[in-house]
Amino acid sequence: MNLPFEYERITPGAFGGATPTATDFENARVVILPIPLDRTTSYVPGTRNGPHEILVASSHVEHWDEETETDVHGIGICTLPEMELPFPTMDEVMREIRRVATEIVSRDKFPVVLGGEHSITAPVVAALAAQHPGLSVLQIDAHADLRDSFMGTRYSHACAMRRTLEYARCTQVGIRSLSTEEAAVVSTLPTTIFYDFNMRQDSRWVDRVVDSLSDDVYITIDCDGFDPAIMPAVGTPEPGGLSWYEGLALLRRVSERRHVVGCDIVELCPMPGNVAPSYLCARLLYKILSYRFGPELKSRS
Repeated sequence: MNLPFEYERITPGAFGGATPTATDFENARVVILPIPLDRTTSYVPGTRNGPHEILVASSHVEHWDEETETDVHGIGICTLPEMELPFPTMDEVMREIRRVATEIVSRDKFPVVLGGEHSITAPVVAALAAQHPGLSVLQIDAHADLRDSFMGTRYSHACAMRRTLEYARCTQVGIRSLSTEEAAVVSTLPTTIFYDFNMRQDSRWVDRVVDSLSDDVYITIDCDGFDPAIMPAVGTPEPGGLSWYEGLALLRRVSERRHVVGCDIVELCPMPGNVAPSYLCARLLYKILSYRFGPELKSRS
């Protein structure tokens, strides 16, 4: 693959497999960057395998989306090789991810990042915030990820949103796990939290989430934000969480009312013998892209 920039990499699969509308980097609107980072995960490791398994599963997702009545491959999707991050420190890892994300964003592409651990979100948001002043972040997650440091590093997956807040304000949805340290400081941080235990008491919770976001939005989805009944393949599962259709309703409303500029799906920890979670992630990404670009495709026809 010829790219206008370079990084250490291995040969990947492609999102959607071999399609009749395979697109090179120059002509793509959507660029998928797999980052199999798995350095700071706690409890169950394995997120390094997430990007590969999502791409494998994506080759079995039907191209037609019945909800939006579109085939989003028509927008042009390019899958980049997986990043390799042979750096001794997390600080260097974050700088390299930000550099590559900036290369993608500066070429007017819609970045989709597949993780890997959640720490990858902050450098991608940094790259997008430089292009979109006033950017906000929608986070779907079980965990607040607002620690300032965890297990000796400020770049732990448990600090992902604390680092992200250095570049953009956040709205956090489905939260049902946070530390005493986080609870003590959350009111001082530029974030709005929709706690899983009570957010549904307001029938308009989806609209309230959207109302809290700025015009330009980046979406970050930690797989454990979903109910472990449908998403058991995570390193730190929590009871509760969004159902499939609650998640889709939120993502569709955000795409209808805001300008989504990029997204990531992180923290999939694939389970041998159970491909359903990997397939869910592939289908989820396809839904996000269909919501974001479906109206544009329909206007062409």
